[in-house]
Amino acid sequence: MKTKSNLRYKIWLYLIVFSLSILILLWLFQVIFLNGYYKWYKTKELINTAQNITETYNEENYEAMLDDISHRDSACIELIKNNKLVYVSNTFNKGCMANAKEDLYKKDFIESDNTSARYTLKNPRFNNETLVLAFKLDNTTHLFVSASLEPIDATVTILRSQLFYITLIVIILSLVVSYFISRIISNPIIKMKNKAKELAHGNYNITFENSDIEEINELSKTLNYACNELEKTEDLRRELMANVSHDLKTPLTMIKAYAELIRDVTHKDKEKMNKNLNTIIEETDRLNILVNDILELSKIRSNSTPLELEEFDLNELIKTIINRYEIYIEKENYNIEYKEKPNTIIKADKKRIEQVIYNLVNNAINYTGDDKKVIINIKEEKQNIKVEIKDTGKGINKKDLEYIWDKYYKVDKTHSRVQVGSGIGLSIVKNILISHNFEYGVETKINKGTTFYFIIPKNDQNN
Repeated sequence: MKTKSNLRYKIWLYLIVFSLSILILLWLFQVIFLNGYYKWYKTKELINTAQNITETYNEENYEAMLDDISHRDSACIELIKNNKLVYVSNTFNKGCMANAKEDLYKKDFIESDNTSARYTLKNPRFNNETLVLAFKLDNTTHLFVSASLEPIDATVTILRSQLFYITLIVIILSLVVSYFISRIISNPIIKMKNKAKELAHGNYNITFENSDIEEINELSKTLNYACNELEKTEDLRRELMANVSHDLKTPLTMIKAYAELIRDVTHKDKEKMNKNLNTIIEETDRLNILVNDILELSKIRSNSTPLELEEFDLNELIKTIINRYEIYIEKENYNIEYKEKPNTIIKADKKRIEQVIYNLVNNAINYTGDDKKVIINIKEEKQNIKVEIKDTGKGINKKDLEYIWDKYYKVDKTHSRVQVGSGIGLSIVKNILISHNFEYGVETKINKGTTFYFIIPKNDQNN
């Protein structure tokens, strides 16, 4: 059962209310306010008529002109000279007060010294309110112009009768038209609503249809885009869960296995026990790195830790980071090449930039070629400093470049544990550089290696 709050009902209701509002205004002006408006309009018109008559007094064909004015404006015009009626336009006009007992007002005006006067009288002939304007044209001639202040002609009666039928027709048409308009507007939105419910339940194999209404069409395009993005996100989420569970499960399994081995077998052999304990410590460190990186990424994304900007030497920072990889250089024969650029002063959050370089070096170590070479470059440009970290690996396909910055996204879908880091290093790099408003990117050639870079504005540009 449809509720009264649904879209189709509201559109229908608003259109009906709009139509009724128009009809109410018509009734107000045609019935309730008609008399008041007519009185205001007729008074203004009669004043203009009287002024025109007085200004043209003594012109040729004056009486013929008075006939025309009387006919045109539905006014009664009387001209009295030496207390005798010498001209009357139309004694049957409903605005005329001629020969009525109330004509005493004429005698009073003639005998007074006034040059003009206004009277509002009740016409006994037609029982209507009549406005009379009196003017003294000269010492012996007086003009009286009168007109009804009520719309009492047959046209008004017909219009009021028609208004009833017009109202009935408009109400019926409004009901029908508003019903179809509400269907036209609401149907595509209702369809979108139903499909959005499917989307909310995880069904991404749906398409939002286009509409003839531009705004609804734009909404449809936006929802289709959102549907595609959600499908991609869901795929990445599945990969994330698989990868995280693998990275957590493996060290936990090993920690448990070696702990049981110590308890049951090697607790009496100190050398083997220490070796097993070292394995437990290494696996615990891996877990610690993973958890810390996840927490760090959450902090960066939520902006809970503001940047602490300071000036420091980028060259010295890179040298410090390279020193951490001595064990890989000595035991695994990795080759980290770096040409020093002394006094490369930048302004940034030192800890965060250290994390960026560290994660990019980790990534290069994990994916470099058989020569195990990693190259770090600092390039000074006019306004910027460009930092590059290169590997000699197999490169990245173009279709994968868009996703490499996502958590746990791997070019090789068969997950294998990396040698260094937690698997979310590039995601951390991306968010730190975005928080600094630093440009970043990646350049790659298949079977020739990949270069990750970021660009730092020079110190004077940061200020």
